[in-house]
Amino acid sequence: MAHIEFLDETMRDGQQSLWGLRMRAGMALPVSPLIDRTGFTTIDLTGGGMLDVLTRFCQENYWEGLDLLVASMPRTPVRAGLRANANVTFGITPPALMDLWVRRLCAHGVRSFWIYDVLFGIDNMLRLAKVAKEANAQVAGAIMFALSPVHTDEFFVANAKALADSPHVDSILLYDTAGVLEKDRLQLLVPALVTAANGKPLEFHSNNLLGMSTKAYLDAIDLGVSVVHTASRPMANGPSVPSTEIMARNVLLRGHTHGLDEALFEPIADHFRAVGKAAGYLVDQYAEYDEFSIQHQIPGGMMGTFKAQLAQHKMMDKLPEVLDEVAAVRRDLGYPGMATPFSQLVGIQAVLNVVTGQRYGTVPDEVIQYTAGFYGKTVAPVDADVMDRIMAAPRARDVLAHPPEDTDIATLKQQYGTDDEDELIYRAFLPQADIDKMRAAGPVKRDYPLLATPELEQVRKLMELARSPVVEIRTAELSVSLRR
Repeated sequence: MAHIEFLDETMRDGQQSLWGLRMRAGMALPVSPLIDRTGFTTIDLTGGGMLDVLTRFCQENYWEGLDLLVASMPRTPVRAGLRANANVTFGITPPALMDLWVRRLCAHGVRSFWIYDVLFGIDNMLRLAKVAKEANAQVAGAIMFALSPVHTDEFFVANAKALADSPHVDSILLYDTAGVLEKDRLQLLVPALVTAANGKPLEFHSNNLLGMSTKAYLDAIDLGVSVVHTASRPMANGPSVPSTEIMARNVLLRGHTHGLDEALFEPIADHFRAVGKAAGYLVDQYAEYDEFSIQHQIPGGMMGTFKAQLAQHKMMDKLPEVLDEVAAVRRDLGYPGMATPFSQLVGIQAVLNVVTGQRYGTVPDEVIQYTAGFYGKTVAPVDADVMDRIMAAPRARDVLAHPPEDTDIATLKQQYGTDDEDELIYRAFLPQADIDKMRAAGPVKRDYPLLATPELEQVRKLMELARSPVVEIRTAELSVSLRR
């Protein structure tokens, strides 16, 4: 029997998978102190995508919101995710800017990082781990699991050993974005990863797209995993990770122990359920087993993007064809793991192939960069015929003539006209117009009004137009009076 540690994903992967990264700080601040007291070993909180979404779509100051959340959780180390060669965009970030991003997160109180590269660029991962260690942060080196002929146990174990052998890596994280790991594979892979980790803890993160991840966690615990990633039940399951509630129960039923305060589960869950419903976001999700998901391995958050893109072209009937094409494009491109940015690149290329009716007739710049090796060496060769088509694309010559820049911070400060490093992060990744709108919106709100749904906000606007003194709304669920 073992003592199992829990890492909380409610405010990072849970809201990323279900809310599209649109969790404002005020949506979590009323209960973040409770999450802090629950007994998690770490709280995963942020990543580069949130800087983009919160600024551009929510007009919320990312740094201010992060400071409020970190300050509300003084007991538990807060974690950030790092893509080894890029931050916010799907493109490639200069190493000096990536290093600065890590340092600024540390300056704002982040004390733990998980670092990944779907192409396993170990040198980039270890460079960032060293930067994090300079601020005494903990580092988990991620093994991004994928199913393909080239993603063998030997492949994963060799990369895990390269990470674990570094003094800058504290744990190894087995990360299954598609939730496809089953017991027969776990029985071989996990013990080998435990050996490769050489005494360092093995964490497990599995998105519950197929409804198998809770059982996979239990099997992995039996095989040597000591840290599992979970989320409060409203923010769990479906494309998110298993719930803390069920895993805490299952761990005890298996005879293991944990250090969580289960009395805090319900108030945390009640809060996020209410906020999610008020905002019109997904909560309390479940997923059915779909064999085809094993072929395309599309992360859950991408399915909505596919549907939106096809609806824009009035081609929703083409969704099954797009899913088939995703599997084909992934084979063509040398089986990249289906995690950011390559899940998006594969998915966008598949949509373009179907919508235009011509495979690789239209090729995004990022796909050209990928096949040219700008992101790193592909895990398997790109299909030769497909490579020829991509390199014949109208944009290929210009893209190849502009490889990623290796610019130092002094040059970047001069380029973006600021010595403020937080501001430099903003300007390097986001349009100035979006930054200005965010600033004009004012300070971060410290709570989220549960009745501020889009529908009620529209009523408020109509009231202002009509100068009506009061409007009453009555439904079976609520009764609200809105006064000027």
